[in-house]
Amino acid sequence: MLTQEIIRTKRDGGELGAADISAFVRGLTDESVTEGQVAALAMAVFFRGMSRAEAVALTLAMRDSGEVLAWPELDRPVVDKHSTGGVGDNVSLMLAPIAAACGLAVPMISGRGLGHTGGTLDKMESIPGYQAMPDNALFRKVVGSVGCAIIGQTGNLAPADKRFYGIRDVTATVESVPLITASILSKKLAAGLGALVLDVKSGNGAFMDTPERSLELARSLVEVAVGAGMPTTALVTDMNQPLASAAGNAVEVRNAADFLKGAARDPRLREVTLALAAEMLVLGGLAATAEDGLARARAALEDGRAAEIFNRMVHALGGPPDFLAAPDLHLGAAPLKTALTAGRDGYVTGYDTRGVGLCVVALGGGRTRPGDPVDHAVGLTGLLPVGARVERDTPIAFVHARTEEQVAQARAQMRKAVTIGDAAPEVAPAILSRQG
Repeated sequence: MLTQEIIRTKRDGGELGAADISAFVRGLTDESVTEGQVAALAMAVFFRGMSRAEAVALTLAMRDSGEVLAWPELDRPVVDKHSTGGVGDNVSLMLAPIAAACGLAVPMISGRGLGHTGGTLDKMESIPGYQAMPDNALFRKVVGSVGCAIIGQTGNLAPADKRFYGIRDVTATVESVPLITASILSKKLAAGLGALVLDVKSGNGAFMDTPERSLELARSLVEVAVGAGMPTTALVTDMNQPLASAAGNAVEVRNAADFLKGAARDPRLREVTLALAAEMLVLGGLAATAEDGLARARAALEDGRAAEIFNRMVHALGGPPDFLAAPDLHLGAAPLKTALTAGRDGYVTGYDTRGVGLCVVALGGGRTRPGDPVDHAVGLTGLLPVGARVERDTPIAFVHARTEEQVAQARAQMRKAVTIGDAAPEVAPAILSRQG
């Protein structure tokens, strides 16, 4: 079918066959389909949607647009996790080594931050010497010898998605559920996974800001992944407050180091991390039930095996051999650290979590366009959870900044982002639902 007829069919609400979708994706990859035609199809899908069969076909076609990894040399199940993005979401840094310590192989291909959400890759690049973009030989070696590797997407994994996303980004069609689904899953399928666990964020700091939209995306992701042959489950988790007590890059890595060593563990972060680990172990066949998986994950964290694996991964990818023992010797620190106080007695009753993320961006710790430089040292720490009792002089956060002007701006932004009230609020659970 001609490209314009493919667009016309979807524009008029028709269903596209797998062959037509594959032809369109080939044209997307070799650029024989124009940018205008890509934008037109994206807009047609935005308004008309896609059936599950269409979404599966699009996902598989984009997976096959580039290299598809396989792991025949590994004698352990290959399982990964993907998060739809949030604020203070450093789960991957603890989850990958916990899962590896329990016997899974975790080739975790992560992204950079964009907009108000942080990126796992930016966090790992806070560690001096860490090779976030290794060649395939080193990537495979580290996964095989250590059990996990957290790296960035190579240019030849699902290249069709990169072009498609870039055009969607400038044509206001990013929010289409089937297109989000195909974008996420095509890359995960290309990574050669045996199974996948999804963390779909919901709330004012999430891409999907309502429970209904989050649930719609979670169901789509699970159904399309399973339709494409990859066992998948999803947890819908709360993002109406930062997940960790830190937001930024190096500050979240410090938070992760404390978590792995047992020095400090934010309760909601611990709950989500261990629940995702349990799901991974069940899907990988290493735990019979979620309860069994939870016990195994907890043991790997508590006995230090996960911390050891994280440190081995960092060193194997070029980081310091003593990183976890002395993270402050290696991580950059901003010159100014300033307390932001509550200003009144009461309780932390809520967050504009997106506003917290944008505060980090304004400090220089995030980006609004791909390719923007990032200051790894700046950020926020000591973020109090919703429900915390405070007095007038209680610090609700600490700003790590380069200049007094940045501190003043962050203070103003955080005053708007944190609500202090007279009565203790009801606190939403960290895990809202499960799909799959």
